[in-house]
Amino acid sequence: MAEDDMAPDAAQAPAGAASEGEAVAEGRAGEAEGRVAQDDTAPAGAASEGEAVAEGRAGEPEGRVAQDDTAEGRAGEPEGRVAQISRANPRKLREGIVTSAAMDKTAVVTVTERVRHRLYGKTVQRSTKLYVHDEANECNQGDRVRVQETRPLSKQKRWRLVEIVERAR
Repeated sequence: MAEDDMAPDAAQAPAGAASEGEAVAEGRAGEAEGRVAQDDTAPAGAASEGEAVAEGRAGEPEGRVAQDDTAEGRAGEPEGRVAQISRANPRKLREGIVTSAAMDKTAVVTVTERVRHRLYGKTVQRSTKLYVHDEANECNQGDRVRVQETRPLSKQKRWRLVEIVERAR
């Protein structure tokens, strides 16, 4: 073998450069530590002046947020009144026919929807039975009612009665 093939690392590195391990052994790695020591002179938790100006909050430490939300903005509202929050995902509304009202405070509503068949394109009717909470027991069999989705009230009840659209004849 030739001498060029035996020491590829020595041939590639410049003459004045040393490896990282040698720099640590010689103490030249202290350059990075010196920079850290300069940053340690600032008070704990405080940002440097350049960072505070860049953030637009001169005089406030980094990480704190100025509180703009004060009670002055809500001075016009009467006390005790809670603002209505609109739901990001509104509750479902369905309209159907009451098929059974024999249970106490519960009615069974059949909701029929028309959907197009995925493959054939024909319109088909699909029906779903919903168990609806009827607090006043005002539903009768055959009534057309509007129901709204709600939290689980029992094992099967997830809907509540909103209104009776049309009474049975």
